[in-house]
Amino acid sequence: MASKIYRLHYRGQLKEDVSSGSLEREIQGCVQNVRRAQAEGKVLTAALYRSDRMLFFYYEAVGEPLAVVEPAVVVKTEAGGMPLSAAACGNGSALPESGEDVQSTCIRPEELLLPLKPVLQVWPGQNGDRLWVHMYHIYYHSVPEDPKQWKRAAVPEKRRGRIAFLRDDKLFSYTYFHKAIVDEGLLAGDRYQSIALHENILFSYFEEPKTFVNVRGDTSKESQVIKDWMAVDPESHFIHMPQGGGENFMFLPALFALGVEG
Repeated sequence: MASKIYRLHYRGQLKEDVSSGSLEREIQGCVQNVRRAQAEGKVLTAALYRSDRMLFFYYEAVGEPLAVVEPAVVVKTEAGGMPLSAAACGNGSALPESGEDVQSTCIRPEELLLPLKPVLQVWPGQNGDRLWVHMYHIYYHSVPEDPKQWKRAAVPEKRRGRIAFLRDDKLFSYTYFHKAIVDEGLLAGDRYQSIALHENILFSYFEEPKTFVNVRGDTSKESQVIKDWMAVDPESHFIHMPQGGGENFMFLPALFALGVEG
């Protein structure tokens, strides 16, 4: 099965006693791991951003797709089908964690960011505790075809990371409209922009200068969905944080931002 590029987003949390200036050694170790993975063709762009104790990791990993495995096998009989929990695959009858079905053949964030392990809080999970939580990829303007096609021609001036907070009663409205925009495929934006969601937090990655494209590859048609989105008052979906200066998204400092160009 041919390899493809997966655009992956993760969220981590620093322990309370980690000072702002104490991560230099750990970050240098992460940079070495990422550079090694890039040299081996396992990773293209990778960038880590920080907001207080929260960490947000975006990376483009090369891997082979896997089929989603049901937690139980259904055996059909003349009387119908009965799920047999005893025939469950993998970890007993437990479902796979979020995103596991598409990430198994890709290099994992735990490996790339291993030097940060001692300073990270643990997140509880269904199949066990973890340090990095998968974020749902909900918005983009382009689908990578292969590493050669996706590689940047030159080093971008800026690799941007930013976050936004959604109001609880608007979270599914935001998700609905942004999935509809992607499915329609007409709205043009940065080729490398990517937005993911975890809880009510959006994490956005993009590059400047922007390379404007859309999913459909046709910029001659106007988006009806974006008109519908504007009609439901986009500003009402966001919690505007003081440090954001009134903007929906707040830019974050990069702990590192590394790419493969040329």
